[in-house]
Amino acid sequence: MNPSFRIAIAGLGTVGSGVMKALAARGEELSRRAGRKLEVVGVSARDAKKQRGFAVTGWTDDPLSLAKRDADVVVELIGGEEGVARALVETALANGKHVVTANKALLAKHGAALAALAEKNGVSLKFEAAAAGGIPIIKALRESLIAHGVDAVKGILNGTCNYILTEMEATGRSFADVLKEAQALGYAEADPTLDVGGGDTAHKLALLSALAFGVAPDLSAMTVEGIEHITPDDIAFASEFGFRIKLLGVARRTERGIDQKVHPAMVRVRSALANVHGAANGVAVDAGAAGPFFFSGRGAGEAPTASAVISDIVEAASGKPGPVFGQPVGSLQKLTPAPAGSSVSRWYLRFEVLDIPGVLAQIAGHLAEAGVSIESMVQRVRSPGAPVAIVMITHETAQSGVERALKAIAASDKVRARPCMIPMEAA
Repeated sequence: MNPSFRIAIAGLGTVGSGVMKALAARGEELSRRAGRKLEVVGVSARDAKKQRGFAVTGWTDDPLSLAKRDADVVVELIGGEEGVARALVETALANGKHVVTANKALLAKHGAALAALAEKNGVSLKFEAAAAGGIPIIKALRESLIAHGVDAVKGILNGTCNYILTEMEATGRSFADVLKEAQALGYAEADPTLDVGGGDTAHKLALLSALAFGVAPDLSAMTVEGIEHITPDDIAFASEFGFRIKLLGVARRTERGIDQKVHPAMVRVRSALANVHGAANGVAVDAGAAGPFFFSGRGAGEAPTASAVISDIVEAASGKPGPVFGQPVGSLQKLTPAPAGSSVSRWYLRFEVLDIPGVLAQIAGHLAEAGVSIESMVQRVRSPGAPVAIVMITHETAQSGVERALKAIAASDKVRARPCMIPMEAA
C-alpha cells in the first residue's frame, strides 16, 4: 500500500465527530478503497476536554496550524464564510494541501477564488457535504450528467424548512408553533433566520448552479424568499388544488440568462418533490436529452453528512485533483441573470379582504389591467365581520405582471394583509 494519507480535521461538532467515528470503525476498509492508509494526524475544536467517545490525536488549540503541519488533506468543518474557516482553507490550499469542506456559505461567496487557488497549487477542493448532506448531487452534476448539459435544477435543500412545512400540513398548526417544536427537537437553531429565511438554501443553490451551468457561484444574482409568511390556510388551499407547498431552490437556463431563485412553491402532490417529507432533502435535475433525474435522502445529521465528507477524503487520497466546479476556473462563465420578473408560471394568489360589495371586482380589475388571467377561484367566509379569504389560480403569466397587479391591490384600504403570491411548479 502507498504511504499514509494524513488527515487534519478542524471542527468536531456533529459532522466532525461523525467523520472521526467512521474512520475509527471502518478505517481499514476505507483505506483499501483509497489505496492508502487513512491516518488522522491533527485535530482542532473548541473544547479539548469534552468527552467525545473516540480517541483524539494530534490536538491543537489553533486550527490554522493544521494548514501548516505534516498533513495531506485539511478537513474544514468550522463553518462561516469568513474568519478562521476562510483563513484555514486559503492557507491549506496555498501550502499545497487538499481541502475537504462542508462549508456552503464559504464556497457560495468565495468559491471561484478558492477554486483558482486549488488549481494553481495542484490540489483538490472537495465539497460533497456542502449541499444536501449525504445525497451525492455534487458528484452527479460535476461528473455524471455532463453529456447533454443541464437545463434546470430544483430542490428541497433545507431540512428545517421541509420539516416545518410537513408538520404544518399534517397538524394544521401555525408556522410559529411548529418552529418552536423544531427548535425543541434540534431541527432548527435558536436563531433560525438562515434556514427559514431561505439563506441556507441560497448558499447550496449557488453551488449547484455553478456545477450545472459552468458559471462562478453568484449569490447576488439570486432572489431569496423564506417560509415565514406561509399560513395553514395556504397549505390547506394548496391541498384543495392538488398541490403541496415546499421551499425550493430553483435554477434554470433560459434564453435570457440563468434564473436563480429560492422561494416557497406549489408542487403537484404526485410529484417526487412533493413526497419528500420531514427533514429529508430532494433534488430534481433536468439533464436535457439524458432525461430527468431525482435524488433524495437525508440532507443533514451526523451519519449522512459524515458519509459525504469521507467520500471526498477517499477520493482525494486515491485520485488526481479535478476542477472544483467541473471545469477549469478560467473557463467558468460570469453568471448572466435572467431579467427580474421574467419567469413565467401559474400563480397562487391569496387576499385577505373586507367582506363588502365591489372588492372582488376591484381585485379582478387590477389583475386584468396587468394582463393576468384567472383560471379558478375560491372564496371562504370565516365568520360575520371577519376578513374574507379570496384565493385565485392564474393562467401562465410573467411574474412582473402579477407583482404589478398585487402592488396596486395591496394599496386598497379594503385589503387587510399583504397579498400572498406563490408560483406553481410544473413538476
